[in-house]
Amino acid sequence: MYYLYILESLKDGKLYTGVSNNPVRRLEEHNSGKNSATRYRRPFILIHTEWFDSRSGALRRERYLKTPKGSFEKFQIWQQFESRQKETIQLGERA
Repeated sequence: MYYLYILESLKDGKLYTGVSNNPVRRLEEHNSGKNSATRYRRPFILIHTEWFDSRSGALRRERYLKTPKGSFEKFQIWQQFESRQKETIQLGERA
């Protein structure tokens, strides 16, 4: 099983999209500086995952999300994540 994952940089707010068979491990690698493409944008948080039966399916989805139309969809994914975060914070404040 392979995953498409989307990370958000807490340093610059930009999104990073990748494919892995273990997105939690990849997040740890990104945050430890093992990926030269993201080393200077650390730290990251995992905002989205999608699973696929094949690596090729996950790579196809990754390529799509890097197109202009796909970038808009990726932005919508980020907006949904941000909305859920705000709801979680508001619920925590009520407790």
